Amino acid sequence: MTSLLQDPLLWILLVVLLAAVLAVSRARRTNVALRRKNSALTGEQENAQFEAGRLRNQLSSLSTEHAAELEDVRADAEAATKAVLKSAMGTLQSLAEEQQVLLDALLKKYGDQTGVLGDLMLIDHTGSQFSRRTKGISVLCGGWLGRRETDASVFDVARSAQGRIRDYDRVSVHSQAGVALVSKAVEPVAVVLAELLDNATKYSAPGTPVEVNIQAVPSGVCLIVDDAGVGMSQETKDRAAALLATDTAVGITGLGDPPRFGFAVAGMLAARYGFSVSVDSVSPYGGVRAVLRVPENLLTTQAPQPVPVAEETPVDGTEQQPLAPAGPGPAFVIGTTAGGLPKRRRRPGPVSVVPEPVPDAAQPEPESRSQVTALRIGAFARGTQLGRDTNSTEGPQDQ
Repeated sequence: MTSLLQDPLLWILLVVLLAAVLAVSRARRTNVALRRKNSALTGEQENAQFEAGRLRNQLSSLSTEHAAELEDVRADAEAATKAVLKSAMGTLQSLAEEQQVLLDALLKKYGDQTGVLGDLMLIDHTGSQFSRRTKGISVLCGGWLGRRETDASVFDVARSAQGRIRDYDRVSVHSQAGVALVSKAVEPVAVVLAELLDNATKYSAPGTPVEVNIQAVPSGVCLIVDDAGVGMSQETKDRAAALLATDTAVGITGLGDPPRFGFAVAGMLAARYGFSVSVDSVSPYGGVRAVLRVPENLLTTQAPQPVPVAEETPVDGTEQQPLAPAGPGPAFVIGTTAGGLPKRRRRPGPVSVVPEPVPDAAQPEPESRSQVTALRIGAFARGTQLGRDTNSTEGPQDQ
């Protein structure tokens, strides 16, 4: 026994065993502490995740509330802006109509003086452009166009639209259909066509022509505008298509700076009165082809009788060339054949054509220019008379 106690190997085994017991005890204590700490950290993590979820929900709620309040503020600002512009445009439109009435009286009073007539018609032409712009802004702000009591031929409506743009002398109108528009559609179609012609002349070279072709189609009548501009990019076409196809109010603050009213006005009037406008085609000249299609329910075969244009006498007392007849006017549809093709009949009475001015070397240059201007504008004077025959009314009273 004493020999065993004195054996160093035994003591070494005892020391190792004691160290192992201490190590296992320490490891167990460490493991318990780590488990406790891990449990505490897991609880803290769950609390943090719960708090983060609560904060995300609160942020989402605040964002939704902020977006709704911002949309309400924008809507209120848009409504207030439209109300102010509508009121202002109504006043300006009334003044423009008063100006046109006064000019109409002056044209009748001084119609025998060619120089004065030319100057007055130039002022009248500027007033027509001003009136078109005020009508367009008024429509965008929820206003309504004036009403006509009588129908008007599509050809006269096209000439009226031609007289409402700056570069009217670049536009030529060709008619292959003699139907007429019902009274409620005359002014809207004229305004929309004027906007299309204004775009066509603005975005094409100054010397290039702009053509308007009036063609009868099975579903109604198409007014086709072709220009020789550079065309439109796909992005611009998409934006134009969105404006032309919309049936909701358009925000005037989103029309750019300076604002471009043309397509927005055309889209709102097309949706309001039931015709359609598209600008996604290419013209034969490489520019843009705009198509305004008027359905059958806005057409009538009873074309109105043409209003005679007053003769113009030069200032020097010499007799002016009379208006030369150009044969029968455009044909209008009176029915269909057994095969479904339209029957057409020529309009009774000739269409007056203004003769080319005769140069006079003895006449002063400024007066000669006035004569040429008067003769050119006289070619579509009957068409621009449509604008003066439109009565301004408020509200959608069968317009």
